[in-house]
Amino acid sequence: MDSLGISVIVSTYNSEAWLQKVLEGYKYQTYNHYEVIVADDGSRASTKELIDSFKKDYPVPLRHIWHEDEGYRRQRILNIAITEAAMPYILFTDGDCIPRKDFVEVHAKYAEEGYFLSGGYCKLPMKTSEVIDEDDIRNERCFDVSWLKKQDKLKGTQALKLNSGPALASILDLLTPTNASFNNCNSSAWKEDLIAINGYDERMQYGGPDRELGERLENFGIKSKQIRHKAIVLHLDHARGYKTKESLEKNLAIRKEVKDQKKVWTEHGIEKKPQANS
Repeated sequence: MDSLGISVIVSTYNSEAWLQKVLEGYKYQTYNHYEVIVADDGSRASTKELIDSFKKDYPVPLRHIWHEDEGYRRQRILNIAITEAAMPYILFTDGDCIPRKDFVEVHAKYAEEGYFLSGGYCKLPMKTSEVIDEDDIRNERCFDVSWLKKQDKLKGTQALKLNSGPALASILDLLTPTNASFNNCNSSAWKEDLIAINGYDERMQYGGPDRELGERLENFGIKSKQIRHKAIVLHLDHARGYKTKESLEKNLAIRKEVKDQKKVWTEHGIEKKPQANS
């Protein structure tokens, strides 16, 4: 079961309280053959101190990849993390998404050549996000619907994800109208496929860079597989001050070009040179 090596890439920026909960979650996974890479878009020194404190007794390799804070450059640090990943399969998630114990195992189980996996998240309100502590994560109390409802409201669709056993989750993944797109909070792909399309387009700001990556993977011939009811993460609440009308419009224009031209390769990715016949 543990034969597939997985690099879990966790993106973060100046959010130590949430990252601490997330790193706690990766201490208790049912899967063993993985590493955790924190892809850090220029956080302050206290983020490094937090990661270093976890390294002392972490059950798997824990690495911190950081670059200077020069504004929003998340796609750049993710590309660096892709190239430095030690494993052949890469699972992308965010520093505000607490994984259930079987999270990495689910991605390993459904990984298949010629596919990427598309997961989602269970979104929590701020009150619940703040109250979850180390013990709640270790004992999986925070994944219990009745416990969550005692803290604050929980939407029915989120409760359904959390309450679905394997059989129901498979049925729901077949029936869901949600597109199996590439979602950075919970998606995975083969490293060689990511390298083949030159990784993330670093021109893109907040609002769709992961979708664009998935669209180029599909143009490359990689199909998507839906696991949104099987691979469970709790999404902690936060503000989105970096979301602007201009960035969304720019991103949509790039995605339109990818769709219209059926582009596979981005000239603004891991390698900064165009590829013939892209």
